[in-house]
Amino acid sequence: MLSIQLPKFAIKIAHVINRKLKTLTKPMAATKGILRGVVGDVSRSKSALILENAFLRQQLLVMSRQVKQVQLKPRDRLFFVLLTSRLPNWRNALLIVRPDTILCWHTALFRWHWRRKTKTVVKEGRPPLTVEQIALIQRMARENLTWGAERIRGELLKLGIRCSKSTVQRYLKGRHAHGLGRQTWATFLRNHAESVWACDFLQTHDIGFRAVFVFVIIELSSRRVVHMSVTRHPTQL
Repeated sequence: MLSIQLPKFAIKIAHVINRKLKTLTKPMAATKGILRGVVGDVSRSKSALILENAFLRQQLLVMSRQVKQVQLKPRDRLFFVLLTSRLPNWRNALLIVRPDTILCWHTALFRWHWRRKTKTVVKEGRPPLTVEQIALIQRMARENLTWGAERIRGELLKLGIRCSKSTVQRYLKGRHAHGLGRQTWATFLRNHAESVWACDFLQTHDIGFRAVFVFVIIELSSRRVVHMSVTRHPTQL
């Protein structure tokens, strides 16, 4: 009984294998997927592949003359971009779209890749200032004309209100927003000239072209010389 069924079983297996081989060796246009077509092309001769390429190219030429605009899906574009990176003469084999279009797809793919790679999580910032806190900032600026945004920010920190300098500048007007309300050096001198002395240490030369060092102290209000000393050795004790 086994000797009779064994040849039929072997013949059935041979038919299945034969059908699979015929399916794999069919031209790529008749297969269901690109990978199956590539596997089938491996076992075919070079002349058969050249004739098939000419046959397919002629069909594409006919379609390009009749179809005004080709509709491609995103996966089709991705396939073209990946294939052109491996094919040296891809410009000569391109028929349905222009080479510049492939380059645009390639650039868009790079932008999408780096956009996903550099995507950061947006963190929540500090809560906005309340109406009372804004009024406090404006009151500090109004009652203290010499205070700038940095000084007001420091005073707010003492009260437990955390904010940046730019936030304080947003609610200030005129000179306070730009720090122009601070006391200038000329104003300071006019107010404190009577109690401030200025000193200078300079080098000059005598009639014999020898170096002489002079130390001078003057009073700012009267320009009176309070002290002056001359030496040839400034580092001598």
